[in-house]
Amino acid sequence: MAGQKKLLRALAGEKQDVPPIWMMRQAGRYLPEYRATRAEAGDFLSLCYNSDLAAEVTLQPIRRYGFDAAILFADILLIPQALGADLWFVTGEGPRLSTITTEADFAKLGPASDIHETLNPIYETVRILSRELPSETTLIGFAGAPWTVATYMIAGRGTPDQGPAHALREENTALFEALLARITEATIDYLSKQIEAGAEVVKIFDSWAGSLKGADFDKYALEPCRQITAALKDRHPGIPVIGFPREAGEKYVGFAKATGVDCVALDNSVDPEWAAANVQLDGCVQGNLASRHMVTGGQDLVDDTRRIVEAFKNGPHIFNLGHGITPDADPDNVQLMIDTVRGG
Repeated sequence: MAGQKKLLRALAGEKQDVPPIWMMRQAGRYLPEYRATRAEAGDFLSLCYNSDLAAEVTLQPIRRYGFDAAILFADILLIPQALGADLWFVTGEGPRLSTITTEADFAKLGPASDIHETLNPIYETVRILSRELPSETTLIGFAGAPWTVATYMIAGRGTPDQGPAHALREENTALFEALLARITEATIDYLSKQIEAGAEVVKIFDSWAGSLKGADFDKYALEPCRQITAALKDRHPGIPVIGFPREAGEKYVGFAKATGVDCVALDNSVDPEWAAANVQLDGCVQGNLASRHMVTGGQDLVDDTRRIVEAFKNGPHIFNLGHGITPDADPDNVQLMIDTVRGG
């Protein structure tokens, strides 16, 4: 039964006349029903940890649009919190964390094996979704990639250039690599528990992969993704994994073969025709419409959507945005995108 789901067929390498479609951040502030549920929860983290409400917001875009996949509603920074970092969100500014910049800071973190007490509500959300989702809808679990999560843990917040993380990597490589190893171990256990709870696919979000260059990309973006993918496939044979090394550029080429992921998600800085010739030849690709189209709509949205579908039509493809949908998006533009993909 599960093998008939459109998204799983694409991940298995099947070319389809109409690609499966979902959207990064499809449960989010652009939807009035999400805003109402978040208000009920009280704040963002309370929503993440309230299994019933987190399941509800995950289901909302499925009810509204009939996407081919639902992605668990959670946040990549729950792992740092589960490891013992302080985490809070500042309205209008985003996340804040206690920083890891010294061995003493690192020593305060708990072992990877201790994360589940904090994260059990997330696994319960997955269990609810695996029961409640329509039978044709694939359930995607996810986590942040170690490098991206580390950039927040080192800086204590998002930064435009990931400068604090790069500085620690250069000044105290041993500490930097120990932190990455701890996050990697925790991520394997976290995603494994999501799979046990019912996730049919998992995605590794490396939002800041593009700021790693050359050998550093291979060592700190590619290699942790390979380790996580290998461990998950060892524990859960057949589990599909999507990798998203955002803004990897030329490093997208060969990423699937080097890491073992079943699909490479592409940001919208890469040309779809180039990606079809250089990335899709290794298997499924996902992407890569610019998120701005969800705000502006119109004929440009239709034209770019058709161009992407056409570029990737000769191989396995999951239609998606090149990054998450933004809070100022118009829900009607999402429907226009879906109608264009499914109706030509």
